[in-house]
Amino acid sequence: MPERQPRALVACEFSGRVRDALTRVGFHAVSCDLLPSETEGEHVQGDVCELLDLGWDLLIAHPPYVDFATSGGRQLAAKVADGRQGRALDFVRTLLAAPIRFKALESPKSVISTQVRKPDQIVRPWMFGYGERSEIHLWLENLPKLRPTRIVYERDPAARYLTPGPGPERWKNLCRTYQGIADAMADQWGCYVIDQLAGRHRASE
Repeated sequence: MPERQPRALVACEFSGRVRDALTRVGFHAVSCDLLPSETEGEHVQGDVCELLDLGWDLLIAHPPYVDFATSGGRQLAAKVADGRQGRALDFVRTLLAAPIRFKALESPKSVISTQVRKPDQIVRPWMFGYGERSEIHLWLENLPKLRPTRIVYERDPAARYLTPGPGPERWKNLCRTYQGIADAMADQWGCYVIDQLAGRHRASE
């Protein structure tokens, strides 16, 4: 472990799943969202842009994807016309430019790939224990690509997936990170950052 406890900011997360997974591996992890946290843990309810320059070691960001999703032709055109897509993409650029050494930004397939830059990695839930085939795009800075942890080839009828049916809570269900992916982020990225910080501390002695 480094001399001080490493600090992680989880942007745009109200579920607490990534925050709690990072806490488990040794981080002082804080989540931030406009919504309150669904679980106990350190959480800031507000604008994450106000926190980006507070000396974090790791940023994992999950920007709301509704305004830059590629689905819905008519809705997509309206979002471009009224500026919602542009504002959403500016927010993504702000997160990617944050003064934090280790960064990851996660989103489903979206116009980020064409309007900002292509993702560094594409993973799918079936690589982490969930029989879903949707794409999850990752933009990485100073972090390794995620390795699959539990490959499944078919849906388990007894499993509870995040893919929701229609209803007023659909958007919230779509925003919650799969627990298996949250654990992989903590076990792989979190431990990598801890090792890097510990090595830098040893080198300075």
